[in-house]
Amino acid sequence: MAGNSQRKGSVKKSGKGNPTAGSGGRVKRGLEGRGPTPKAKDREYHKAHKASKRAEKAAPARPKRRTSGDAEWIIGRNPVVESLREGVPVNALYVAEGAERDGRLREAFQLAADRGIKLLEVTRNEMDRMVGAGVHQGLAARIPAYEYAHADDLLDAAAVNAEKPLIVAVDHVTDPRNLGAIIRSAAGFGAHGVVIPERRAAGMTAAAWKTSAGAAARIPVAQTVNLTRQLKAYQEAGCMVVGLAADGDVTLPEFDLGDGPLVLVVGAEGDGLSRLVAETCDQLLSIPMANQLESLNAGVAASVALYAISEARRP
Repeated sequence: MAGNSQRKGSVKKSGKGNPTAGSGGRVKRGLEGRGPTPKAKDREYHKAHKASKRAEKAAPARPKRRTSGDAEWIIGRNPVVESLREGVPVNALYVAEGAERDGRLREAFQLAADRGIKLLEVTRNEMDRMVGAGVHQGLAARIPAYEYAHADDLLDAAAVNAEKPLIVAVDHVTDPRNLGAIIRSAAGFGAHGVVIPERRAAGMTAAAWKTSAGAAARIPVAQTVNLTRQLKAYQEAGCMVVGLAADGDVTLPEFDLGDGPLVLVVGAEGDGLSRLVAETCDQLLSIPMANQLESLNAGVAASVALYAISEARRP
């Protein structure tokens, strides 16, 4: 009968899809989506969470990385081409309308294309306004602001490679070309980084980048507010701090600390190490000279000392 057929079709079959009370199904559905129990330190009212928060407040916050400020310009055909050859980071290459397409310009275009650097054409008036004073010869490269490392990162770099730290500290060197030369030597002889003061010293300008011959892209450079305090922090971390000085306690051939954790301090042109920095050093190191030559250029002195240290560290 039609009525019986309708009643038969309306009967619900029992099975796994329809759990009955007492089977645990309702309880199971009630727990779905809640996920695993949070760890003790993540539970707001647990003592482990409160202890974790206290530790975070007590730990000194590492400062944010500083930058060298605004982007800078490298101008002129030879300086731009040399910088591109050496791998100096460049945001964009600018050429003035109507600039003569000589061999240097064509090489700059090719190097920029190979590195995926934007090439932009502007009027001469626009280029004059962008780069300011200086003879740009219709070609300029814009380099990004340099991002300094934190001084403690340099120790971390040594630890990652399971090596004894070798750090070069620069005491108020004001010529960016000397700074670039020191950075180049530090990279070439296996140092883990370079530390410079934040004030009254050369920073990572276009001139320093260029003189470093691209080495500044391969080795971290850190800025510190107080160089003396940072040197003491390195001493507390187990490093010997040795300063280069014309009247040093020991000459380079007699130096026997090169194979240990070391910070080499290079002084300013002419003035050498400042008084506080010299007093902080564990030892003052001199490079013996012939013919009564007063002193070496800071970049050259760093190279000579770093070479001797690298030889002492050879297995």
